[in-house]
Amino acid sequence: MVILGIDPGYAIIGYGIIDTEKKDMVVDYGAITTPKEDSLPIRLEAIESSLKYLFDKFKPDVVAIEELFYFKNQKTIIQVAQARGVIVLACQKYCGNIYEYTPLQIKQALTGQGRAEKAQVQYMVKAILGLNSIPKPDDAADALAVAICHSQTSPSLNNNKV
Repeated sequence: MVILGIDPGYAIIGYGIIDTEKKDMVVDYGAITTPKEDSLPIRLEAIESSLKYLFDKFKPDVVAIEELFYFKNQKTIIQVAQARGVIVLACQKYCGNIYEYTPLQIKQALTGQGRAEKAQVQYMVKAILGLNSIPKPDDAADALAVAICHSQTSPSLNNNKV
């Protein structure tokens, strides 16, 4: 199964693609970035266009997305929520098989504890995937963590489907 993991954002959207049927599971990872000088509509269009490219190139069977959590900066959360809406729409449009996971669920799946530190999760991404180093940027490592979480969580046993 090819899983596209997404760490949603506005300026940086992390993505990680794994194939659970291969020994070397990592297919690709990286980040979609949008220039801060571009307007909101231009940035949202760039996100959708970049996701379409990933879907066309890698043809994932399923998408796993990290749920948003509370932000102190209200302006930022609105922009991230708008970007996340575009991300979910693109995922529905190009795949249709979408699952959401909270940060707590992701940490639990990778480390065995829901309150793990970011460094612990990144270390486990590296270890589970057999990588030589922790993926950069952090958003890509986070996206791979979401994909791993989905691979270790049977969709038939949870209600995380969008």
